[in-house]
Amino acid sequence: VSSCHKQDIQQIKGRIWLGVEWDDPQRGKHDGTYEGTQYFKCRHPRGGSFIRPNKANFGVDFLAAVKDRYGLNDEQDVQRGTENTLVFGKTVEFVGMDSIAEQQSQLNQLVDISVRECAVSHAGQKEEISRTCANIRHINLSRNLISSWETVTAIASQIQNLETLNVSENKMKFPSTSTSVSGVFSKLRILALNQTEIMWTEVLFCAPGWPALEELYLTSNNITVLERPDNVLQTLKLLDLSDNQLLDGNQLHLIAHLPRLEQLILRNTGISSIHFPDAGFGCKTKMFPSLKRLAINDNKISQWSSINELDKLPSLQSLQCHNNPFMDTEKNPETLRQLIIAKIGQLKVLNKSEILPAERKGAELDYRKIFGSDWLAAGGNWNPEKNKPSEEFLAAHPRYLSLCLSKSKYSKISISSLLVHVYMCTSLHTEYGAPEEGELKGRQPLTLKNQLLTLTIKCPEKPEQKPVEKKLPESMTIQRVKGLLYRLLKIPGSELKLSYESSKLEGKEVELDNDLKPLQFYSIENGDCVLVRW
Repeated sequence: VSSCHKQDIQQIKGRIWLGVEWDDPQRGKHDGTYEGTQYFKCRHPRGGSFIRPNKANFGVDFLAAVKDRYGLNDEQDVQRGTENTLVFGKTVEFVGMDSIAEQQSQLNQLVDISVRECAVSHAGQKEEISRTCANIRHINLSRNLISSWETVTAIASQIQNLETLNVSENKMKFPSTSTSVSGVFSKLRILALNQTEIMWTEVLFCAPGWPALEELYLTSNNITVLERPDNVLQTLKLLDLSDNQLLDGNQLHLIAHLPRLEQLILRNTGISSIHFPDAGFGCKTKMFPSLKRLAINDNKISQWSSINELDKLPSLQSLQCHNNPFMDTEKNPETLRQLIIAKIGQLKVLNKSEILPAERKGAELDYRKIFGSDWLAAGGNWNPEKNKPSEEFLAAHPRYLSLCLSKSKYSKISISSLLVHVYMCTSLHTEYGAPEEGELKGRQPLTLKNQLLTLTIKCPEKPEQKPVEKKLPESMTIQRVKGLLYRLLKIPGSELKLSYESSKLEGKEVELDNDLKPLQFYSIENGDCVLVRW
């Protein structure tokens, strides 16, 4: 069964035909033109067809679909089983079947309703829904034959406490001017309009009628430009614009002042850069004041400068950024993750993986070492009075000074000795200090030779065991190191405890306590000594 929209009724060569435009244009044959005469217009040049009226299904009313789906017609018994469907990115089990057949055997007891793909095309008789289904709160109306927002409003106007509505995959006509505010959607919190061909201007025309809306899903609608939502969508907490090819990243500035927006989903939107021009190096932007979770997967972001910009977001805690060109600049995924963590100071979750305090500390320490030589070359200095890195360096590494200089060191530096905005804006909470000369790491090519660490293996509680020198890849996990040591030292089946000591940490041991982390996570370097106990 394929869906289409009736465009016109024509008499051609003495016979009545329906001109239709298919939702799937591959089903069509033309643009509404037959033998040189255009009978109707199509959005797609080959999306139209003529069909005989007796071949068309003009759909059913909402209540008829509910009765049929839930087996509550007079001639039918209660339907058995469950239905799973994808709503708002989550699999939801809709009711009406075995698990709650007794509780919801009557229409007026139904709360969650799914009539997905039930050929719903109109509301039915006035007030019939409100008389029959008084307790509905959540409706899935996706992939039906609804052709206008008016039809949706006619259904919703009979549902007093509607909270969740999914009308995705219905090609609809929306208001082209501002609509009068009514109470139809006064309690609506979640709305999905994916694949409905709605434009952003139409969203704004409808939005005054959604005064309590918290989640809005608008994926795959060919939205390219945005406008500032003045006095509407002010309650919105989640906005999903995935699979709309936005004109550029600056479009985001137009929605940047939604006061309660906590989650923004921008997967595959074509953006190539992100910039918050109201804030300088290390400052926090006034844009997206409440944004905690951001998804920018599958885009065209190629420069690390866009990742630097994300540190300006005052509330950002979670980031998804897979499949962007900038990620190809680092071949080692662990190093890539460390760089992102170090560049965004308040981040707690990266690509759905929690950032533990130890991981953040390791990432920031390594970042401080890796770019230490660049810092010195750009005018950095261990003497606070002479520490004047260039604007170019600060633009590339906005957090570097806050990672290297503790509060006490900042307090000794004259404001005039560095760019003023660095002092005014940078979060001064770290206390790593500037990297020592021996700590500086060059940005070497990722050859196998450059990734090998020469380490001494010692067993401090087994003096008869002679120290062994081994070359190990810095990406080798602690778990694999333990496996190697079991074989190398011929240790019986005991639980190994590993730590390491370094000449830079005289008198201290660092425990290697996470089997899933690589050696580089702990900042182990050439010449360090791994201590083995069992």
